[in-house]
Amino acid sequence: MACSNCGSATISFFVPEDYRADAPSEASVVSFCPHCLTLEPASDREPAARNEPDFSRVSNAFPTQPERAIPLALAVGLCSSLATNRTAIELLLREVERAGTDPLLVLDRLIADPSVDPAIDLERRRHQLEQLLY
Repeated sequence: MACSNCGSATISFFVPEDYRADAPSEASVVSFCPHCLTLEPASDREPAARNEPDFSRVSNAFPTQPERAIPLALAVGLCSSLATNRTAIELLLREVERAGTDPLLVLDRLIADPSVDPAIDLERRRHQLEQLLY
């Protein structure tokens, strides 16, 4: 599937039941763009969603283990509306931390990665997220 924002090939994955309320349109399958970091609902018939998602396509900084990558991708996808999604973002980032990854460090590295061009001002959001978490 191609990203509707930038046209890059997306990463499709099944959203665990615990995170469905935080997925766009509460979709069971979403697509995450490794270039602009947008998140969109996808069809559960999306062939790529049946396989293990390859989060290494995002950046060397992005976690590859689904228990870390999925909540982080969902949180980044929700950052376009921090005020509306504050609670969900905070809970998702705490899950990433519990799984053993520092989400703020990942964001710092994504900001510095020239292959990533976020659709949102990730640097500004990173500062706001830091205030949320600490």
